[in-house]
Amino acid sequence: MTWRWLIFSSLVFGGAYLTPPQPPATSPGVVTGEIEITNSKEPAVRHNKDYSGVVIWLEALDHDAPKPAPRRAQMVQKDRHFLPHVLAVSVGSTVDFPNRDPIYHNAFSNFSGTKFDIGLYPPGTSRATAFTEPGIVRVYCNIHPTMSAIIAVMPVPWYAVSTPTGKFSISNVPPGEYRIHFFYERALPDVLRFLEHPITVPAAGLSLPLISISETGFIQAPHLNKFGKPYPPTLNESTYPGAQK
Repeated sequence: MTWRWLIFSSLVFGGAYLTPPQPPATSPGVVTGEIEITNSKEPAVRHNKDYSGVVIWLEALDHDAPKPAPRRAQMVQKDRHFLPHVLAVSVGSTVDFPNRDPIYHNAFSNFSGTKFDIGLYPPGTSRATAFTEPGIVRVYCNIHPTMSAIIAVMPVPWYAVSTPTGKFSISNVPPGEYRIHFFYERALPDVLRFLEHPITVPAAGLSLPLISISETGFIQAPHLNKFGKPYPPTLNESTYPGAQK
């Protein structure tokens, strides 16, 4: 039998998660698990079973968490997409935004966490931003309204992002009591809070049961540009210097 933490298709009916006896993990200090996404309208999820982009992190309950080491990461702009679409970094990390398109870009965020605006810059160049505050940073391009991404800035060293198969692995977790947290951009906050759960990590590590996250109730709302205004209905990219003809 496959054990699951279940989010039912409607919050009206409530829900319950099950905590069965855990199978032994194979690597000391490693917390592993698998995510599935349900009730999605996204073709990549419904048809391709792409369960990537879920951020998972552990909050220590019985001991202090060490300060996570900052790192250098990349979020590439290519084919009018941010790649990766979801990136998790430690507080204090720096993220480079190389522009590998033949057109200008202007990455920015006006949301919680680190707010930034790296300005308009040409193809073949890069800009960088340091992320000094923990939180979920929603990244957009001021020129292309369909471009979006997530940078999860973590205050703890124990975090991971699910792969397309839904699997995740968090390394170097000391034995102890933790609360597991999740972020998924197309899940309602109540759904994610429902999934939060205390876990005990033994010295041998822990393998978690299958975790189901529902997109029920999510409605995609259009975002504003960096000036807090709607994007123009038709954007003429040729007005930007160096734009592709």
